[in-house]
Amino acid sequence: MPGPVVVILGGLLAAMSCSSPARASENSVSAAVKDEAGILVHTVQSEYQPGTTKIKVLLPRSLDKTTRYPVLYVLPVEPLDEVKWGDGFREIKKNDIPSKYGMICVQPTFSQPPWYADHPTNPRIRQESHFLKVVVPFIDQTYPTLSRREGRLLLGFSKSGCGAFSLLLRHPEVFGRAAVWDAPLMMERPDKYGMADIFGTQENFKQYRIASLLRKQAAKLDGPVRLMQFGYGNFREHHQSAHRLMDELGIAHEYRDGPKREHSWHSGWLPQVVQMLVEASAVVTRKQ
Repeated sequence: MPGPVVVILGGLLAAMSCSSPARASENSVSAAVKDEAGILVHTVQSEYQPGTTKIKVLLPRSLDKTTRYPVLYVLPVEPLDEVKWGDGFREIKKNDIPSKYGMICVQPTFSQPPWYADHPTNPRIRQESHFLKVVVPFIDQTYPTLSRREGRLLLGFSKSGCGAFSLLLRHPEVFGRAAVWDAPLMMERPDKYGMADIFGTQENFKQYRIASLLRKQAAKLDGPVRLMQFGYGNFREHHQSAHRLMDELGIAHEYRDGPKREHSWHSGWLPQVVQMLVEASAVVTRKQ
């Protein structure tokens, strides 16, 4: 395999409207090394995360570098390589998602439990910034991606389901669609599941609260379906409440109430959700 390579990422996402202006940085990403499961793994040093994190990539078997592929971002639920709730990326590989749908699949890791938010005072807990300013631009620089909104899809459950919705709602010009299942979408305070360590304060949490974002962005979501929620295990009431609110606001969305399944990446939801996400997106690979 090729040796490590340093990619300097900074000022690259000015057009992607993160919460603060892009600035020069010293973020580095290594060349990919294939792990024992056949997954390409890049190691990352980021100013927004302590220690070393990763970017994992799965490619279609017949990748054509003259073709632009949509990217499915598979958002993790746990920090680093922990898999208490299952391994979403192994499930992606098991179901042959990249080759079946002609897409590049990507999973970043985070040093802390991922809520996809920036801490208000700690510069090393900036998960949203890490994803927007390091992960997404690196993937677009390194792989033949369809690098516009409709070519970026978000998939998550539990914490990462909240992250998928908040990322799209806060950055609707960056991401095309988000599909989630069994997520605590309607949390009103950052008082459970390790949220306080990431959001810091109630005031900061308000910027990421799904109910508030739905109300704020409703007018921007009056076209084709961009938000999709499926099934439950632990969080049925959250999904029902989010569905009612989107109906009240006139937000087009896809909703499936059940069946009830285990709170895990391996519950059986993933293949169905990806299929419906791709079909709703109608994204296709494009020749350059």
